[in-house]
Amino acid sequence: MNEQYYDALLNIKTAGDQKGFNNSMHYHRYEPTPYSALEILFNTYELKSSDRVVDFGCGKGRLNFYIYHLFQATVVGIEMNERFCKEAMENRTRYMKKAKNRTDKIHFDCCLAEEYQMNPLDNRFYFFNPFSIQIFMQVINNILLSVEEFKREIELVLYYPSDDYLYFLENQTSFELKEEVILPDYAHNPYEKFLIYRLVY
Repeated sequence: MNEQYYDALLNIKTAGDQKGFNNSMHYHRYEPTPYSALEILFNTYELKSSDRVVDFGCGKGRLNFYIYHLFQATVVGIEMNERFCKEAMENRTRYMKKAKNRTDKIHFDCCLAEEYQMNPLDNRFYFFNPFSIQIFMQVINNILLSVEEFKREIELVLYYPSDDYLYFLENQTSFELKEEVILPDYAHNPYEKFLIYRLVY
């Protein structure tokens, strides 16, 4: 399926890269996860409607709408770029018009990832290499602090994960690799895959 098909199906606009660059070297440019990759991921990795998924660096919200469309899970998009936040909210309005089912399960927060206030129900976290290892470490520590307060099952989904992310998770946290989802079309690139990590108590 091409990118336009799903954007049209969901009545949203998520294509295109970021024009220009962020002021901070800690935040990477916007690039949505390809729909073809999401299809492969969610053919093997299932979510429940009771899950609450947080997408760090959500951009215009593609992952959020796709997940809600498939699983009716609650989705929270975190985005520091005000223009992308505005576009994500416009996408939400367009999606609601087409979907016809009023929902309070699609949310967007315009804030820095490390400043996001964890909800006790947040239990799935998505990262498409959105920021530096320093920010990633802060976000993971925020997740772990939240789990200390509200015990729950936690999983991370990483797309195109950096070596720094993986080294940190595997050597300095209690996360363990649960599943690896390879993308056949990109077999030549070792980073083109999804890794799912589960928090082990």
